[in-house]
Amino acid sequence: MLKLQAFLVALFAVFSAALLSARSAAEQPLLTLDEFFDSVSFHSVEVSPDGLAVVIETVRADWENNRYRSDLWIYRQGRAASGRESLVQLTRSGHDRNPQWSPDSRWIAFLSDRKPVGPVSKPPAVKDPESQGNAGLAKQEDEPPAQLYVIGIDGGQEFPVTSGDDDVHAFAWSKDSRAIYFAAPLPKAQLQEAYQKEWKDVIRFRESEREDLIRSVDVSPITTRPPHSGQQNPELSLRPEILTRTPYRVKQLIASLDGRRLAFQTESRSQRQESLYAYGIYLVDLPGGQVRLLSRTEAIYETIRWAPNNRDVFFSFLNGSVEGPYQDAQPRVYSVDMMGEHTSAGGRTTRWASRFPGALGDFTVTSSGALLASGRIGTEVQPYTQTGPATEFVKRMAWPGSYEKLSAAQGSLRVAFVYSSTEKPPEVYFADNLDSIDRARPITAFNQLLTQRRLPQGKPYRWTADDGTTVEGMLIYPPGRFGVQHLPMLILIHGGPEDADGNRFEADWEQWSVLAANAGWLVFEPNYRGSVGYGDAFALAIIPHLVSRPGKDILEGVDALVKDGIADPAHLTVGGYSYGGYMTNWLITQTTRFKAAVTGAGAVEHVCNWGNDDTSLDDAYFLGGLPWEAQKNYNEEAAIWQFGRVTTPTHIVAGANDTLVYVGEAYLLERALFTRDIPHTLLIFPGEGHELDKNPWHGKIKVREELKWLAKYGS
Repeated sequence: MLKLQAFLVALFAVFSAALLSARSAAEQPLLTLDEFFDSVSFHSVEVSPDGLAVVIETVRADWENNRYRSDLWIYRQGRAASGRESLVQLTRSGHDRNPQWSPDSRWIAFLSDRKPVGPVSKPPAVKDPESQGNAGLAKQEDEPPAQLYVIGIDGGQEFPVTSGDDDVHAFAWSKDSRAIYFAAPLPKAQLQEAYQKEWKDVIRFRESEREDLIRSVDVSPITTRPPHSGQQNPELSLRPEILTRTPYRVKQLIASLDGRRLAFQTESRSQRQESLYAYGIYLVDLPGGQVRLLSRTEAIYETIRWAPNNRDVFFSFLNGSVEGPYQDAQPRVYSVDMMGEHTSAGGRTTRWASRFPGALGDFTVTSSGALLASGRIGTEVQPYTQTGPATEFVKRMAWPGSYEKLSAAQGSLRVAFVYSSTEKPPEVYFADNLDSIDRARPITAFNQLLTQRRLPQGKPYRWTADDGTTVEGMLIYPPGRFGVQHLPMLILIHGGPEDADGNRFEADWEQWSVLAANAGWLVFEPNYRGSVGYGDAFALAIIPHLVSRPGKDILEGVDALVKDGIADPAHLTVGGYSYGGYMTNWLITQTTRFKAAVTGAGAVEHVCNWGNDDTSLDDAYFLGGLPWEAQKNYNEEAAIWQFGRVTTPTHIVAGANDTLVYVGEAYLLERALFTRDIPHTLLIFPGEGHELDKNPWHGKIKVREELKWLAKYGS
């Protein structure tokens, strides 16, 4: 009897605690628009080589100055004296990014477009034809070029390493921490006087694009002294020397651990993806500067990293194919052997995780030479490791959700990463080794306020397409209404299309399902054909049916949700940005069932968009050829020809300088809606390219007005 009483008391205590917890959650306020846009994102996480510290780049809105600020923070494990761990702000200019550790773990180099202290001499005013030819990537007129700085791990003085009128693209430390290699264009001053004399204000669209120089600079006047020594700023004693040059733009620069070589990857000087000739991985022998090709395939390279053996270079790619003709299959990771058999395209290339059916995202290389990568299967993005290309690709013990920004120490077993799930906002975590990822401790709490708000719950949802293919997406329910039937629904379509929605927390102007759910909408995030995480065949099935095949998948998902009683057929709305805008523009021509639409940066035809955007190579691939080779596809997949049957009130947004998706497409869409006398509005954000990353007010106003539009026409 006593045992039974004790059991009942314990059971009552557990039930009471659960009830109090549920009541406490129900009493929490909803996340507001202001709080949503005050959230912090993490653009870089780097563990120090000795594994004792982590440098973190945060990005948040600076409302007073109408810009985003990026700051560097450093987390350090307890020292012998204090035993305390700490996270402190390392830089405060709000303009600092891309931190990289010195090999001795004592210094951090970073890029900053802060305004220099003191007067800066300006060259004669000549329009830069590079920025004119690539407006979406151009810097604001009052935005200084990014220069290289160095700071000690204890903070203190930040030392400028470079100065000039052009951005430093990429940089890497030398093995002994006494020098830094960096890439920047051939100085404009060497060309301006002659250019102005001959061409006046005429813009030569391609001809005046400049090659890149890779230079080295001795920073030992900084790194061989105590960070707080009080000596004078050694800036004037730093004299960069030219190591080599390349006709292309250097996207990333890395140094081998033995200090004998550099590797760098290139892209076109304009950053327009028009052909593959500019994309490659190269080696530079040190100290001589001799350059040789390591890899050139039909791919646009994304990230490169040295292996600890100083022989292999790991790489991932953004678009294209490493193993054959250009195609946009799922992201993968390869290594290329600089000492193996060489061809005209470089060294011997090996694919890692070759039997993994999903997509590989962020990756790093551990101190033992193993691959640590984020692998996406469906709606989950989990950490995986592989000790060699022929061994098993092993999923590590981890929490459900999404792992990003993976970083491993060069001389330690420790790793760091960003983790989130639909109900857990992102923070940076630190683990002692790969076996303790599921016991990692958070080392930041920047988004703690979000955990004190009543957040939506989500779950995957699957349906069967007309051809028998299983398609999946996410359902994000209004707070407190998880599993409720017959809800008004917003179909919020992800961009890419090589992307996917899943079990992660998103808080930005493009993915705002949290706010839509707070407003009472069931948010349906479909991972249509063309999404990643479902196998290569699924990702490639979009070609050449760029919008029609994914459109069928999405509409069939809506039908299934209505049939299952989950969605209210009388209150359906749709929206998306970038490729999600493409799909929204197409879907409102295929059905009149949507009561409202919100669209941004999406094309309604493909010829002008191909001729005016920065990714014409990919555009032609998706549609089966160039405009004069695949005219039928360009016309059949263009929404504009079917606008005679559109009835959906549509809200449109675009960046004034968007060249990733030609801003003229937004004006064309508006003209069609205006001519058809359909309720609509168009918001153009000045100074913004595709990413709306200049002024945080633009993204906030975008979502504020989209929510109002849905409430006005979708209810």
